[in-house]
Amino acid sequence: MITVHYLKIGRPLFTVWLLEELQLDYKLNVFLRDPETMRAPKELRSIHPLGKSPIIEDGDLMLTETGAITSYLIDTYDDAGNLAPDRADIAARAEYSQWLHYAEGSAFAPLLLTLLLARAKEQAPGLLDQFARSETRLHLDYLSNFIGTKSYLLGDHLTGADFGVGYIVSMASRLQLLGSYPALQQYLARVTSRPAFIRAVEATEEEANF
Repeated sequence: MITVHYLKIGRPLFTVWLLEELQLDYKLNVFLRDPETMRAPKELRSIHPLGKSPIIEDGDLMLTETGAITSYLIDTYDDAGNLAPDRADIAARAEYSQWLHYAEGSAFAPLLLTLLLARAKEQAPGLLDQFARSETRLHLDYLSNFIGTKSYLLGDHLTGADFGVGYIVSMASRLQLLGSYPALQQYLARVTSRPAFIRAVEATEEEANF
């Protein structure tokens, strides 16, 4: 059985969603954030030196990094090949891989800065605030235009790329940044209404108020 070391509030919910889509058995080892700093507790470092989440254990294998976890779970357990393009289709597989890494590689940092600046007790430095706002807008414009009227990121069916991008869009929603992005609002509503996502919310007892 797969163990998920799960830090409440954040991206680990989207890993559990993937496990639910794959109909895999798993158990949760849940950690709570520090209520003042919202950082992970030090106990997570006894599992992995970085103290980050999600972390999964599958037999003797321990994995961190959301994109790597997504790739591993799909490559190992998606026997029907529903969540990733066939490896023989090189172009489709490359585009899928690009989006799989996009969420953490490009899109997350501006949103994280926006989140931290929103929580800052003192007024943020002008240059940093301007950078965060402009970069966040750049990525939301990009995602909105790319998704357009498609049901999911890469077309009419769910793929592994939607788990990371779904998290990015949910984070933007929590920051109340989707008001002028109806395509992203509809995309988020679509992915979060999937039965597997609803089961993930119930299993983790998260508040999915996007």
